[in-house]
Amino acid sequence: MSDQYTNEPLLDMFIFETAQLLEQLEQSILSSEKECSYTLEAINEIFRIMHTIKGSSSMMMFNNISTLAHTIEDLFYYLRECSPEQVDYSYLSDLVLNGVDFIKSELEKIKINKEADGNSTPLITNLKDYLMVLKQNNDTGVSCEIQPLKDEKQQYYISQQKKEPILYKYSYKATIFFEDGCEMENIRAYAVIHDLKDITEEVYYIPDDIMESDDSIEVIRKDGFQIFFKSNYDYEYMHKQLIHTVFLKDLELIQLETEDEFKQFIKTKEIKLSDSTVSQSVKNTAVREKETGTKEGQVISTGQSIISVSVAKLDKLMDLVGEMVIAEAMVIQNPDLKGLILDNFQKSARQLSKITSEMQDMVMSIRMVPLSATFQKMHRIVRDMNKKLGKEVELEIIGEDTEVDKNIIEHISDPLMHLVRNALDHGIESLEERKQKGKQGNGTITLEAKNAGSDVLVIVKDNGSGLDKEKILQKAKENNLLYKDENEMTEKEIYNLILLPGFSTKESVTEFSGRGVGMDVVAKNIEMVGGSLVVDSGIDKGTVITLKIPLTLAIIDGMTIKVGKSYYTIPTNSIKESFRPMDKDLITDPDGNEMIMVRGQCYPILRLHERYKVKTDIVKFTEGIFIMAQQEEKRLCIFADELIGQQQVVVKSLPDYIVRYKKIKGLGGCTLLGDGSISLILDVTGLIQSK
Repeated sequence: MSDQYTNEPLLDMFIFETAQLLEQLEQSILSSEKECSYTLEAINEIFRIMHTIKGSSSMMMFNNISTLAHTIEDLFYYLRECSPEQVDYSYLSDLVLNGVDFIKSELEKIKINKEADGNSTPLITNLKDYLMVLKQNNDTGVSCEIQPLKDEKQQYYISQQKKEPILYKYSYKATIFFEDGCEMENIRAYAVIHDLKDITEEVYYIPDDIMESDDSIEVIRKDGFQIFFKSNYDYEYMHKQLIHTVFLKDLELIQLETEDEFKQFIKTKEIKLSDSTVSQSVKNTAVREKETGTKEGQVISTGQSIISVSVAKLDKLMDLVGEMVIAEAMVIQNPDLKGLILDNFQKSARQLSKITSEMQDMVMSIRMVPLSATFQKMHRIVRDMNKKLGKEVELEIIGEDTEVDKNIIEHISDPLMHLVRNALDHGIESLEERKQKGKQGNGTITLEAKNAGSDVLVIVKDNGSGLDKEKILQKAKENNLLYKDENEMTEKEIYNLILLPGFSTKESVTEFSGRGVGMDVVAKNIEMVGGSLVVDSGIDKGTVITLKIPLTLAIIDGMTIKVGKSYYTIPTNSIKESFRPMDKDLITDPDGNEMIMVRGQCYPILRLHERYKVKTDIVKFTEGIFIMAQQEEKRLCIFADELIGQQQVVVKSLPDYIVRYKKIKGLGGCTLLGDGSISLILDVTGLIQSK
């Protein structure tokens, strides 16, 4: 891309839309490969996507991407027009997916302002070689020659200067309306002009200041984007080219009958349709296409206004809502109001709370995105690993429409990838092994998501060989990873050993596993978002790994407690109960650890004032209160001075110096209370693990 080009909105739109198109392309390829053939619909879709990427990348002067996309477009043009019989669909998929990977890697460079300098020549050579093979094997006698890519210097503005005095057959006027809310209509209009430049001549457009003035956006929204041009291509071909415009709402294409009509349009440059002078002399009736179908992978108008908003703005909005929640608490819990009878104030306060809650829910819903995109990416991983490992494993997806906060999705994408790779590499046996064990059919990995209150459960299940407890224990001994006597360990504790750093039962190192990393990364990433992980398995029955993750990290329901002059907040979904103890229930184990007996069960006690060095006058258990916190099957009784109450709190990050240097375990953040006090948010998982 040229150094002088600094149009950030255009660049952002290019990155976003290209990434979306690549996702559609990948899904189409994987679906076609599963069916062992490419339908005409799939071929058309891949052709259209590559045509769009070719045009947009050429406009942005990313020539390596543009040339690669054009080569893939040529290949699928041949498949569409000639329908060759001897097609190696598996090899074809490999070629195109390699191209997809290359474009993705170039997009990652562009995102971080690096030069997109990857070498696409080997990929292009392979694609052209395969196209040549298809032509040689095709004995239908049908001529399917493809017009080569014009070797022209890419430029930012399209010159309207004639190259040579050529007589073009047809003259056209096109009016394009974009979907409501698609944003940056002037840039999209320029993209249309750029796509037309190789098949048109004498191109004029109204408004003609689309790249110089943002005022052109309103003109396009109101009156449409009008293009006047000449071409040697007939009406049907030009209509087919324009109808694939991204975010197209309406298209009106008119073929002019005489040269005088074209000159008249250029002379007047009027864009009001009501004043059009060609209604009496059009060769074809104006065609107004409205996309109302639901073709897979095609951008359509939904009848709703949808706009794209940057994540940074949503984060800022969420922060403001959080500040409003704090401000509301400060007003309602103001100590100056205690003891006063203020009926009107209480009524207004309740209304304020209702509005605040509704606004919070609305902002949260805006940030929620489905897991479908994350889940669908796993198809590619399974497909590639099947090829390299010689396995035939199927991926089943359930509940992909389940929604979570966008920030959560960013944290669980890598863990899910690790789990799927481990299931396929470690868990699922080869076809021979499955036959020897009497197992029917191919191996299956199931990805399932479902709501569970304020959490989401993501389940990764396979029907493979399962976990071998004896093998896990043996490996843990060899690596000195046992933290207690193996005879005292429960089945789940043994399974959880696979989550420790450096643990791997794989005998050899491959590109997929055996390095002792992966599962500990999964556990750490899930814990970072306040989630948890449970492993369950059985020999030859498969393995089930359940991730429990919160819907959001921004605002939580919490119980605030007091210790001395310090405040702490415990997430309510981690609280089992609270109670005042009796002396007879307090015991000390042989190692000197304080314990408490609750309904016949013994639980460890955590004194917060000792853990965080807080001064308090309440040190006797009978004078304070216990809060039983639970994480999965583990419980801990937290001792505090008193309960302050339950409320929604805004989660703020801890200062860097505490995180980096103090490294205090058991803290997940902090929040501001209604009276202005700071409350530390307890991380129950961290407290239980460090106890």
